[in-house]
Amino acid sequence: MNIPGVLVGLEIHQQLATNRKLFCECRQAESEEYFAKFQRRLRASKSELGEMDPAALFEGTKSKTMIYYANPQSSCLVERDEEPPHELDKNARDTALVMALALGSSVFDEIYPMRKTVVDGSNTTGFQRTMLVSRGGSYDVDGKKIGIQSICLEEDAAKILGEEKSVKKYGLGRLGMPLVEIATEPFEADPKEIKKIALSLGRILRSTKKVRRGLGSIRQDVNVSIRGGGVVIEVKGVQQLDQLEGVVEYEAKRQHGLLQISKEIQKRNWVHDSGNVRNVTELFSESGSKIVANAIKKGHEIHAISFGGMAGMFGYSPHEGVRLGRDVAELVRFFGLGGIFHSDELPNYGIKEQDVDNLREALGAGSNDGFLILAGPDEQMPVIIRQIISRIEHIRDAGIPADTRLATPSGETKFLRPRPGAARMYPETDVPPVMVTQDELAAAQRNVPKSWDESLAELQEKYKLNPQLSAQIFDSRYADLFERIAETGANPTFVASVLCSTITNLERSGLNPSLLRDGEILKTFEFLGEKKIAKESVEIIFEAIMGGRADTVEDAMKSASISIVDQGDLEEIIEDVVEKNIEMVKNQKERAVGPLMGMVMKELRGKASGEMVSRILLESIKKRLADA
Repeated sequence: MNIPGVLVGLEIHQQLATNRKLFCECRQAESEEYFAKFQRRLRASKSELGEMDPAALFEGTKSKTMIYYANPQSSCLVERDEEPPHELDKNARDTALVMALALGSSVFDEIYPMRKTVVDGSNTTGFQRTMLVSRGGSYDVDGKKIGIQSICLEEDAAKILGEEKSVKKYGLGRLGMPLVEIATEPFEADPKEIKKIALSLGRILRSTKKVRRGLGSIRQDVNVSIRGGGVVIEVKGVQQLDQLEGVVEYEAKRQHGLLQISKEIQKRNWVHDSGNVRNVTELFSESGSKIVANAIKKGHEIHAISFGGMAGMFGYSPHEGVRLGRDVAELVRFFGLGGIFHSDELPNYGIKEQDVDNLREALGAGSNDGFLILAGPDEQMPVIIRQIISRIEHIRDAGIPADTRLATPSGETKFLRPRPGAARMYPETDVPPVMVTQDELAAAQRNVPKSWDESLAELQEKYKLNPQLSAQIFDSRYADLFERIAETGANPTFVASVLCSTITNLERSGLNPSLLRDGEILKTFEFLGEKKIAKESVEIIFEAIMGGRADTVEDAMKSASISIVDQGDLEEIIEDVVEKNIEMVKNQKERAVGPLMGMVMKELRGKASGEMVSRILLESIKKRLADA
């Protein structure tokens, strides 16, 4: 649906292709092998302003234990927070200056490293090091000027490996990798334009040839606000550009819906009273609901909260998928609970009418009142109930809570944590300020890359690619690998087609592209150049690796029995196929090449090139027709 007055701002996080991390000499590598682990508990503390950051304080209520997994090849004592940070990587600093100047952004003479409080466990220190490099600037997208708000150079976070009850697991390979964060000014745009606006900014960064490619190397956050909403909602974790349109549309709809819900609550004159909360575990001890019974079996307590005059409000849906009940359920899931039951959906889920009547009597709630039921560990309940009440009061009074939210694969958003405040940032005491000289700026200006159009034209000319294929390879994660392979003498069009189409099609069929390492792709084309395999074998090899049936090219060749068949054996195979289908040859004559080609290639399974098969097959058909 079309919500008027939607403003959007983008935050692009791009990893830089340097030879080391931002504050130590460890190499950039995300190994899946770990040889050490340790654990930490992180707690929020007051800032230099004497205030607690709301996001850190809220995250701290989860009381999680963090377990970190380390590989000495990609992490050291700096990542463990057992050694001070080393000198700032000059290569990363210079790259950030180039990117700032490429966007016309004004670089500061002095750059001050700061600490940004983060206690979700993604940093062992409890903070992320970041520094504001420049402000201002812009870039053009189809005549539309997109302003740049700020450019920062900062550390990337640790990679989350999993979460179980009160434990979160992280790998340290990614922690400390240098990345730039570029935030745009808010802009109004049709949702269909947002993908191109983000893509254009990513292309400017890739034009520097100083960025990492591949899964997770670039991430987009999007800020969304609507007219009359009064707040900006940050949506994190938009992994694919194709998600942007759906995320913005859903978030605008959700915010508009919350404003409608706020107006409805105000009509009800609901005011919270501490007596509206009851422990009703005993009441539900004989409940036929499997969900409730399982919660009690785990030792959880059942609590209910009554809301005077709020009957119908938890299920009220001004837009599809936007409900107060759903909003509260997202909040309690943050604490690890399964969700809630509310009065507008009961009786249901095994909770019967008599259960509802008994509950209303226990709460002193009439038919015009609403209620929530939730189950969880007794020690967590006071905190969770306070958060629920606080959130509903906020929606009643202000409409839209100031959240940080997470994008879902379906294009919706869910609660992550409250938005951080000014207390989140404070100066870094272990890293001195960075002075930017005129000589450094002049050097950065000389390295400002060509525009995307110029880079694309250069790629087209150098490798004789068509415009569509040039754009596809430039935007893909394989741009650098393409040039390495093409420089070996491989056919550039074929290489680009394999990297952009073949691998993508295999991924769409459900196979895992992360299993296909660049080294194995390069080796495949080396084997092709050495005539150890045919072109038709490439897809078979990639399919085996991406499907987890082989780890290397050699393994894939062995499992698929791939080898080059000699010409004599090939001619025998073709003669046999022609003989078995002689009636087709007589009826279709040379047109029989098409269907017979498919039969031969299926039997060969990549052991001969299509060009050779086609040539020998046509010769065989012509000979049979001449002898008839």
